[in-house]
This record gives sequence, C-alpha cells and structure tokens, in this order.
Amino acid sequence: MMETKDVLLTLRTEKGLSQEELAEKIFVTRQAVSRWENGETVPGTDTLKLLSKFFGVSINTILGSPRQLICQCCGMPLDDTVISKEADGQFNEEYCRWCYADGEYIYQDMEEMIRFLENHLATEDFSSDQIRSHMERQLPELGHWKRYAALGGRKNLNAFTAKLTNELNELGIDGLPEIKSLRMLPGRSVNFSYRLPNGENVRFLSDDINYPGARLDCLFGGERSFTVVADMDFLLVCTHEKNGEAPELVIYKKR
Repeated sequence: MMETKDVLLTLRTEKGLSQEELAEKIFVTRQAVSRWENGETVPGTDTLKLLSKFFGVSINTILGSPRQLICQCCGMPLDDTVISKEADGQFNEEYCRWCYADGEYIYQDMEEMIRFLENHLATEDFSSDQIRSHMERQLPELGHWKRYAALGGRKNLNAFTAKLTNELNELGIDGLPEIKSLRMLPGRSVNFSYRLPNGENVRFLSDDINYPGARLDCLFGGERSFTVVADMDFLLVCTHEKNGEAPELVIYKKR
C-alpha cells in the first residue's frame, strides 16, 4: 500500500506539474505541497476534496487505499473506475456509478434491484435463484437499504413522501412546477450554503442524512432550477444555477 506522500508525488509528476503549479491549482502554498510529499503532514478534508476532483481519483486512493470500498446499494467492490460522482464531479465513495449518479439514487426499491441483478448476473455456475438468495441476505446489511429501514420501510416511506409532496405543492411558489413525486436525495448533494441578509452563511441540512426531495426546471425557463427538500420537521425550496452553484433560499418552513 502506497503512502499519501508517494501517491501525491506520483499524481503530480504524471500531470507534469511542479509543486508550485499544483499549489496554485488547489489554492495552497508550495510549502504545503512540499510537506505533504515529505510526509510531514497530510492534506485536510477540504483540500483532499480539491485534490480528488483535480486529479480525478478518489480520496481513498490519495490516502493510499486504506479502506476496501463497496457500493452501499449493490455491494460491488469499488475502485476509481466505477465509483459514483456528484453532479459537480466530486467522487461519492459510498456507491458505484450504476446505483448513484448526478446526486440521485437509481434504485429506491430493493425488490427492483434484486430482479435486475438476478436477470443480468445469472450464469451456468450461479443461478438466478442463488443470486436472489445471496442478495436478499446481503442488501439489508448495506447502508443504503438500512436507511430505508430506519424510515419505517418502503410502504411507510411512500405514504410520508406523498404527504410531503402535497405540502410542497400547496406552497404555491411562482415558477415551481407541480411536484409529482419525491426521491431520496443525499444531504451532501443538496446541503447548500445560503447567504443571509446580515451576511451570515448558513446551512440547514446534514451531509450524512438522506432527504425526500426533487430537482425541477423553472416554469419560466432561464438558467436557474429549483431544488425542493423536506423532512419530518421542515420544507425547504431553493433555486440555483447548474450543479447547485449560486444557491438562493426561497423558503424554509417548519412543519
């Protein structure tokens, strides 16, 4: 297993960059890059995210692959070729790109996923019945499906999101299309920072929680879109540009 200092040196030299050039790309000093490559320090969390996006590799790779990653939806082993990405290009190291893409989960029904897998993975040596049996044991232990279980199961979740959908539509916000349904969105993809009139920046969500929500184009056209998010305690509507840039809070309402 390579150490972080060796990984960063390799990635930098493969790009043909000097330490000073890399420092400029990720907004740090040349001395900081030198300390990383000498093993004196390790980049902080925010800098690791910048390095990951710049080099096109996961944070796990930059840290020398200390964890054996698996998709928390289907159980597939993960490496940089199959790890999912957020809408802004940032790696999401919990999922494969077939289970999560552009900030949204592809599968929200376990039975649907099992049917897909048993139809596409069956071989002469591993029958569809064996695949189903294996997946029925494995999937409930993965993080994605545990979160659904914590919400009371699919039936209860459907009833809850239907109620939230009605409440959001009743807000009557200009330009917001009628919301037909809500999907589970990861907090990290919708936890925007809003600037308040007093100059303070505030976030209302948690990166580590999944929220019922939706992304919709504005009825009036233009470059801005809506994101709606809701939960047991609140309704939130905001607008933003592509990839969540320049977010503006429309309403945050306690339920």
